[in-house]
Amino acid sequence: MKLMFIGADHEVTGSCHYVEACGKRFVVDYGMEQGVNIYENAELPVSAAKLDFVLLTHAHIDHSGMLPLLYARGFRGPIYATKATTDLCQIMLRDSAHIQEFEAEWRNRKAKRSGKPEIIPVYTMEDAVNVMDQFIPCSYKDRTEVCKGIEIRFTDIGHLLGSASIEVWLNEENVQKKLVFSGDIGNTNQPLIKDPHYTDEADYVIMESTYGDRFHEKHPNYVDELAEVIQRTFDRKGNVVIPSFAVGRTQELLYYIRQIKSEELVKNHGDFKVIVDSPLAVEATQIFNKDVEETYDEDAMELVRRGINPITFSNLQLSVSTEESKAINFDEEPKVIISASGMCDAGRVRHHLKHNLWDPKNTIVFVGYQAYGTLGRALVEGAKEVKLFGETIKVQAEILRLEGISGHADKKGLIRWIREFEKQPEMVFVVHGEDKVCDIFAECLQQDYGLPAKAPYSGDTFDLVSGRWTAWGSRELVKKKLRPQSGAYIRLKAAAERLQAVVEHNEGGANKDLARFADQILALCDKWDR
Repeated sequence: MKLMFIGADHEVTGSCHYVEACGKRFVVDYGMEQGVNIYENAELPVSAAKLDFVLLTHAHIDHSGMLPLLYARGFRGPIYATKATTDLCQIMLRDSAHIQEFEAEWRNRKAKRSGKPEIIPVYTMEDAVNVMDQFIPCSYKDRTEVCKGIEIRFTDIGHLLGSASIEVWLNEENVQKKLVFSGDIGNTNQPLIKDPHYTDEADYVIMESTYGDRFHEKHPNYVDELAEVIQRTFDRKGNVVIPSFAVGRTQELLYYIRQIKSEELVKNHGDFKVIVDSPLAVEATQIFNKDVEETYDEDAMELVRRGINPITFSNLQLSVSTEESKAINFDEEPKVIISASGMCDAGRVRHHLKHNLWDPKNTIVFVGYQAYGTLGRALVEGAKEVKLFGETIKVQAEILRLEGISGHADKKGLIRWIREFEKQPEMVFVVHGEDKVCDIFAECLQQDYGLPAKAPYSGDTFDLVSGRWTAWGSRELVKKKLRPQSGAYIRLKAAAERLQAVVEHNEGGANKDLARFADQILALCDKWDR
């Protein structure tokens, strides 16, 4: 029995874990890397065609987005996911394929003029459509035999509609091991969806750590905060532009705005206009209105029972066509524009930023995590100007972030989830967090809670029977794409810390010269930093 870490190790996106057991080979998630990544994902140790099946925790692209590529490379096995995840992937993977093809076409027009070679899209619409035929929808709580010796169960983890942690029972030659893949652990008290459910036992836990070094503020009154932002922006005759993830976050915002309108919390601006400019978000909203009894929390269900749709209201406009999207920026009436993508790295929101960032009357509101290297992250961190569609745009709009609006549990929520295990796992593998955060959270679990924990790197391989590491992956920093403003010393310091980690892992044969060299580099970095 072997577990190999492929992606989202010491970084947040590109989630993938590879398992060999009971004569089978499978992966849990096969996600797309987004933003700037510090580490390259390891290659699968076998060809895609030799994978027997896939387990999928949820539909977000950083967990599901490379499944069409898996198909293109010959994978034809089943993909097990919840019913809602299957429904969402129907639209999200097609949308991703459209982006791949569109960007390749756009780049090839430029490449043709400059004599550069043709760019091939990562995968095609045909790949995305065909891979959906391999999905097997599963219900929460049902224990399913995938093959002889392997059983699985999905548990509602409260992160996104259909999101799940996955329990995996392995029974090979009278050796039994249980793995739990947390998926993305949800925040509590989110609108629409239920709070995370917990798991009570596992031998090995593969656990996310996105917010493993911080606490969300006490649950703010999002309705009042958002109403205040809309009020002051409209009072100065500006627009509120909200870059938002099309699936999950957009529907939450509609839930809040419905309440703002019903309670008339924005004064003197009548039945103000709200535009959702994302075909994907429009389709996803329709899915949110399916099977509401299984997916909605009690508050949302109470509205349904009263005949109220929790995510719609008067003067809500859904923009689908390109023409409708373009017309938004010629409308001078103050309005709320909700558009994807949530990190501003693609999609229609970039056009709205081009038309709104330069004007101090407007407000750009961020309501979710911004990955390192994305335009959203740059704006949140105070960029004075940005480049959009080849044009430099001065940032003069009000930029703010509504703290606490997150689909991820904070450090307290993560610790609560792992402490619900009645029996201490043999190991907790900390993944899906930024470089430093993975180490910080693993150390917290060890020192504060007595849990054996490690933060593996992409390519690290672990024997589930002996409980020993059998291979180490690459810990070298990816030199491309790193932001110049991060400073050379940060990159050098990070490389030295990786070197220290390699030495530390090499138990019983640590190279003292390497350790001393790493210490010297870190000392120089500290001096440089001062």
